[in-house]
Amino acid sequence: MTRLARTLMAVAAVLLGVLFVTPLWSVRLVAPQYPEGLGMNIHVNSVKGLKENDLQSINGLNHYIGMKAIEPDTIPELKYMPWIVAGLIATGLGVAALGRRRLLVAWVVGFALVSLAGLWDFMRWEHDYGSNLDLEHAIIKVPGMTYDPPLIGSKQLLNFRATSYPAAGGIAAGLSMLLAAGAVFVSYRGGKTTKRSRAKAAAARVAHVV
Repeated sequence: MTRLARTLMAVAAVLLGVLFVTPLWSVRLVAPQYPEGLGMNIHVNSVKGLKENDLQSINGLNHYIGMKAIEPDTIPELKYMPWIVAGLIATGLGVAALGRRRLLVAWVVGFALVSLAGLWDFMRWEHDYGSNLDLEHAIIKVPGMTYDPPLIGSKQLLNFRATSYPAAGGIAAGLSMLLAAGAVFVSYRGGKTTKRSRAKAAAARVAHVV
């Protein structure tokens, strides 16, 4: 790996630390009776309301349509996600220190797989909460209606407009992936340049001897 590639890799790894201090994803709900909106921020280790009582209000509304309460302590992903992120940071810094291109490629592939698995799991979680309804105790029943919020973008759910988007932590993770991919590109390009330079130097020595 070139010096630039190692620097990009180190910055990519450190950037993932943002996930420990900022939310990964945000979901916002707006309706005529809630013009200021309700929202929740999803962190790597917790789910919190956008405002102090938002999560409690969302759970209260969900009760009317038979949705389960969102209880962060019962979500297993929030317990092991911090360890996965910490592992990515530690191994990423290790790759930058060792400077091995194969390790760099393995890290990027691993990070990509973890990211895709995380997005799939989030979609599954949203679908479970929005589709597995307790209609026996629900006050509001709409036949065939489900309440899955979108992964990214907006969707109308009864009189609520649900919007879901990456927060600062999610954006930082995306930038980390781009920097690591850039490190791979720079590493291979630098390796080819070095090989050409060595070939030219060898050819020049041969020509000088002749």
